[in-house]
Amino acid sequence: MPRGPLLVLASGIFALVLTMGVARFAYTPMLAYMQAQTGMGDALAGWLAGWNYLGYLTGVLLVTQLKNLLLKDRLYRIGLVLAVLTTGMMALGESPLLWGASRYLAGLSSAAGLMLGSGLILNWLLRHGHRAELGLHFSGLGLGIVLGALLVELAAPVLDWQQQWWLLTAAGALLILPAWRWLPRPDVGPPLAPHHADPANEPAPLWLWLLQGAYLCAGFGYAINATFTVLITEQQPALAGQGGLMWLLVGLAAAPAPILWDRIARRLGYPRALAIAYLMQIVGILLPVLSGSLTAAIASSLLFGVTFIGIVSLVLTMVGLRWPAHPAQIMARLTLGYGVAQIIAPVVAGELAERTGTFDAALVMVAAIMAVGLLCLLAMGAVRAERARA
Repeated sequence: MPRGPLLVLASGIFALVLTMGVARFAYTPMLAYMQAQTGMGDALAGWLAGWNYLGYLTGVLLVTQLKNLLLKDRLYRIGLVLAVLTTGMMALGESPLLWGASRYLAGLSSAAGLMLGSGLILNWLLRHGHRAELGLHFSGLGLGIVLGALLVELAAPVLDWQQQWWLLTAAGALLILPAWRWLPRPDVGPPLAPHHADPANEPAPLWLWLLQGAYLCAGFGYAINATFTVLITEQQPALAGQGGLMWLLVGLAAAPAPILWDRIARRLGYPRALAIAYLMQIVGILLPVLSGSLTAAIASSLLFGVTFIGIVSLVLTMVGLRWPAHPAQIMARLTLGYGVAQIIAPVVAGELAERTGTFDAALVMVAAIMAVGLLCLLAMGAVRAERARA
């Protein structure tokens, strides 16, 4: 059956809602309920998040080695099934080993949904003469966060933590249907040639190193917020019971963010747009430290939602534009640092929180790291200007 671009893009949205929103990000609003009902500590919560990010990084590195489109399609569909199964694994018992295995495998599935799914959809769009724009596709990340948060919070009064995970599993079983059926099997034809690739126009090596440093720092900012937003809110005396709402706001802000940042980048350029996103995220990270008010929590959640997916989509697009001949290799290099930061950050933050009783020290640490990333972005502008004068 022939499919139009909107249906194909919709398949990717459903895939991201499943593999990212349910299999990966539902863990964040579920943390508060699991801690209250199972006695899970902040340190274990951080370690489980670290295993999830390790699984994602493993998946991303595997994806960068794949060349065969049919194999990519097969692994993408395996990833969809894995997303449903690993969500159900969380409900099977209270074993940290079981939870750790679930989170690691869920990370693999999210790499399949995000990296393989995005690549297959982009390939289909290019081969069928459509615009190679994935802003609508990436909105699935925010929509997935919204769906997961709504399911968790609406079910919390009537279901225990295990039953909540089973509900999420049932939702995943429904989501897999359009994600699987609406994405056509890939066309196997001549490889797509890079558009007018000229190595002489690629940025200087120092520029790439600075971008890698900035993206490494972004990994710390992303991991802390994506893992602990709900717990950080719940630990504020005046905000008990509001953590799920804050995570819902993250998703609502993230859904339109890729399209918004694309427009900002068209006007200001990608490095400047990234610098604005970093500055906004730093403000959002520090707000819960400076104030325990509901207003500060709402602003922090919205700022994180708008910026985290914006940073990723801007970097992905910029790499495609600056290195058209070999974007996958450059993205793998950048993702390595981003992924390592995602593994380290929640573990360190969880240990700090368990020892101090608050996430304030972890948030200040991450804000400082993001500030270093912002300096890297500013230095990139100086390097590019120097090369232009040379």
